[in-house]
Amino acid sequence: MPIINRVADLADEIAAWRRDFHENPELGYDVHRTAGIVAEKLESFGCDEVVTGIGRTGVVGVIKGRAHSSGKVIGLRADMDALPILEATDLPYKSKTPGKMHACGHDGHTAMLLGAAKYLAETRNFDGTAVVIFQPAEEGGGGGDAMVKDGLMERFGIQEVYGMHNWPGVPVGHFAMRPGATMAAADRFTITIEGKGGHAAYPHQCIDPIVTTAHVITALQSVASRSVDPLESVVVSVCTVKAGDTYNVIPQTATLLGTVRTLSASVRDLAETRIRAIVESTCAAFGAKATIEYNRGYPVTVNDDEKVEFVASVAKEVAGESAVATNFPPEMGAEDFSYMLEKRPGAYIFVGNGDTAGVHHPAYDFNDAAAPYGVSLWAKIIETGMPAR
Repeated sequence: MPIINRVADLADEIAAWRRDFHENPELGYDVHRTAGIVAEKLESFGCDEVVTGIGRTGVVGVIKGRAHSSGKVIGLRADMDALPILEATDLPYKSKTPGKMHACGHDGHTAMLLGAAKYLAETRNFDGTAVVIFQPAEEGGGGGDAMVKDGLMERFGIQEVYGMHNWPGVPVGHFAMRPGATMAAADRFTITIEGKGGHAAYPHQCIDPIVTTAHVITALQSVASRSVDPLESVVVSVCTVKAGDTYNVIPQTATLLGTVRTLSASVRDLAETRIRAIVESTCAAFGAKATIEYNRGYPVTVNDDEKVEFVASVAKEVAGESAVATNFPPEMGAEDFSYMLEKRPGAYIFVGNGDTAGVHHPAYDFNDAAAPYGVSLWAKIIETGMPAR
């Protein structure tokens, strides 16, 4: 079936919610206004239970179907936080807070899940329990991990869980997904190289950390080209180099900041091992010393094969057979929905945002035309996964 009629009727209201969130972006865990509006709306929809403060500022709503004989509980998750980016649009609803904007579409994700909650609370045409999860701090803060550690899955009895993200470049009305690894693990490193500073005219009396740094950066690229199986995936990017303050002094130290992206636990371990070895041995060759801080971030987002098959079948009912891609290439970006998928089987789904600016771009905007498709998919996951008897 296509977009649900009732969802189509709600489209303008959902767009109004979304644009309000867009005008009033909040970062990380400091999503108090957004979370407050979400909780207020869930209460007004008649949810059976609304709980705030899960994972600090997360909100959870519980909606019971007309029957509960199946004993099934399905979770649906949306993220609420924005990004520290200065918006570069002339939209009538552009951010009112300079330096903060919804550049990843979390305003749309929140509005879509609110739309699904309203529809499900009105109709309750399912046998089981739907749990709607509104998460803070996806953008680097690990809000998904915080909600899991707060007992999200156990407290609400969630048995399977689904997440959805808009995706520029995928046409509106289309869905994309894949079984297995879908988004990468994201780790970061800080490397401090200590040499021996001195006058630039006498480099032989120094140990130059800048020359050492240049060799380290080049050598790190061998992790992908020579250490990891060519059929596997790894990205090692040095993104910041800090050394020296003037034109005639060889500095004492240099600092490198970077990120590592992988799609499997084994490659993740190998990358860290090789990075440490390369940095230490290269620095030793130049007589310098290295200090490495290596921090593991979000794990790989891994979709359950059976749940992808289920969601794909539902998505085809909403959008049509030709509008659902089931072998979408994995992305090297990261996503903390991965923590929820480590605890329960489920799937992370992309909904088309059309030909728009990319996510994290200052000209990005969530496409309101995508919302009815996302809301319909949420609703049908519940109604199909827990059919009324």
